[in-house]
Amino acid sequence: MIRSLVRITRGPSVRANIKFVPTAQRICIPFSRGFHYSAPRNHGHIKQPKPGEELKITFITKEGEQHTYEVAEGDNILDIAQAHNLDMEGACGGSCACSTCHIIVDPEYYDAIPEPDDDENDMLDLAFGLTETSRLGCQVVMTKELDGIRVALPAMTRNLQQKDFK
Repeated sequence: MIRSLVRITRGPSVRANIKFVPTAQRICIPFSRGFHYSAPRNHGHIKQPKPGEELKITFITKEGEQHTYEVAEGDNILDIAQAHNLDMEGACGGSCACSTCHIIVDPEYYDAIPEPDDDENDMLDLAFGLTETSRLGCQVVMTKELDGIRVALPAMTRNLQQKDFK
């Protein structure tokens, strides 16, 4: 006789009670807890800046157009670019595992950014059009020292995939 899991309920103790019954007798019983969700706007995207605390960032696109935005302290450049529909891929989701969020920082602001760690330097080695002031957008977090920063998006990005190594 095949047995299968039919329900998990919360009893008076913290541990869950699990009951197994024959498949032919299986019924669907809902959990005793309600379903929880968080709004999509709370999933790692940029925050709205508080009045008087806005920081400015200017992006220079591949076509040479300049776009200036007001952002909050603590947002990273990848999230800012994606929230404003700029052409920055961020294939790894901001985990410093690719170079598709490569940016070129205005030399005036480069020294205000903390030094890149070894993981970022390894990923930058894979970036197309690497310069002396190149950084990964996912690793640059907006601070008051970076207010007014200008970053350029490179002409191309290199997204290495498993099929590239076959």
